[in-house]
Amino acid sequence: MSATTLAESLAAARLRLSQAGIADPARDARTLIAGILGLSSTAFVTDGARPLDDMQLDAIDKALARRVAHEPVHRILGRRAFSRLDLMLSPETLEPRPDTEILVDMLVPYARKIVAESGGCRILDLGTGTGAICLALLDLVPGATGVGADLSAGALETAKRNADMNGVADRFEAVESDWFTAVTGAFDIIVSNPPYIVRSVVGTLDEDVRLYDPILALDGGDDGLDAYRAIAAGAGDHLRENGLVAYEIGYDQMDQVTGIMRENGFARVEAAQDLGGNDRALVFAKAVAL
Repeated sequence: MSATTLAESLAAARLRLSQAGIADPARDARTLIAGILGLSSTAFVTDGARPLDDMQLDAIDKALARRVAHEPVHRILGRRAFSRLDLMLSPETLEPRPDTEILVDMLVPYARKIVAESGGCRILDLGTGTGAICLALLDLVPGATGVGADLSAGALETAKRNADMNGVADRFEAVESDWFTAVTGAFDIIVSNPPYIVRSVVGTLDEDVRLYDPILALDGGDDGLDAYRAIAAGAGDHLRENGLVAYEIGYDQMDQVTGIMRENGFARVEAAQDLGGNDRALVFAKAVAL
């Protein structure tokens, strides 16, 4: 009997995921097999006739079984690309989404300007998780340094591994902290992608999110705004003169978050939408008294 080829394995994987009701079986099958076998995106075209051995087929089979159970593709692979980084994931961390890169891209010009004017830029990433936001900023702004704060010790271990793996560990510090509780010093930029899902909605989220992302990173309280209130209340005490506070927000939260920040002495200076046209990222500065 002839060996199963790469092309045959891909076709079988796509069919299996389709029959299981997975939303995008073709993309998921390609991503899983490429990740497991370490293939380039073009390998399925150029190397489709390549036979796979039993060990490779077994690894693919086990990964597909996990995807059929709605475990997200990148959780199965244990890593995900974000900005220019390759990030390890862990059960204690939220899986970084492409929408969050919009927040990073929005902050890069500010951080570069601060570095140019003062010789450095100190960044605090609250609820850092994998470290995605802070590490991406350090990667894109060489003169910046960062502190990643998180309540989860497991998340912080993942963030430190990611900092090391992506060559920015010498400019990154991890701090176990409930928001600002264990944070010291002042920062040029305070940034966060906090939990912002309304508590009553968490149980209705897709299985891919509800069963695999940590609840700590999803549950934003009864109205989804608890974290924004906590950060807004403490940010002023940890912000340098002319410093900025930036958030990722839920699609319908711009006015509410802006109101919370206004009550704490901040004015909105920029807003950005995600690829779907939803409000997604906000930047604030201390309001100037008239």
